[in-house]
Amino acid sequence: MTDLVVCLITAPTYEEAEKISRTLVEKKLAACCSTIKGVVSIYRWEGKTNQTEECQIIAKTTREKLDALVAETKRIHSYDVPEIIALPIVGGLPAYLDWLAS
Repeated sequence: MTDLVVCLITAPTYEEAEKISRTLVEKKLAACCSTIKGVVSIYRWEGKTNQTEECQIIAKTTREKLDALVAETKRIHSYDVPEIIALPIVGGLPAYLDWLAS
């Protein structure tokens, strides 16, 4: 088990995803953010089923920085309740994991 996490964050547009990613990396809250365009989300919100095309940000960080990453993402995100989910990284290429942790 490592002290590293992957955060999944959705954004409504590529421009917003890029802004969030750049901010997180520049503020050293994430080592790296990758963005996937064209993710289709189907979800219930306010009693209705919705379908929206979004971008998925995959942010790599440490547990220590997670609270600050969540707060900063919430501050600049356009959604009232953005998806910000953290998953533990349980292993991987040691050199890459060392880089993420540094």
